[in-house]
Amino acid sequence: MVNVSNIVIGIFFGILAQVATFYQLQGPMKYEWFKNHYWLTVMMGIPISMLFMFSVKNMIIAFDGQMWPSRLIGFGIGAMVFTYMSWSLFNEPLTLKTLICLILAFGILIVQLFLK
Repeated sequence: MVNVSNIVIGIFFGILAQVATFYQLQGPMKYEWFKNHYWLTVMMGIPISMLFMFSVKNMIIAFDGQMWPSRLIGFGIGAMVFTYMSWSLFNEPLTLKTLICLILAFGILIVQLFLK
């Protein structure tokens, strides 16, 4: 039986991890702070890893020990967060290719969350 509270917790921490990862990896392209504080940016990887680990742990608990749902949900979340962040911070256009990929990522989320 799927545990909804663990799914919500897993998705929440997954989103936080994806946002932090975006800033860590793409931040130096836009913000001087990230360029000027290289080692602090590198060290961001430790709490980001902990966020991902907490997200995955809760997803695996939610899906009775299955690992694939956490991986596929994480992929879908990552694709959506990256698209939003690159669009809002870097003015990246939403091309037809990007929109199709987003629809596919959303479809993967729907399949993992609502099909048995």
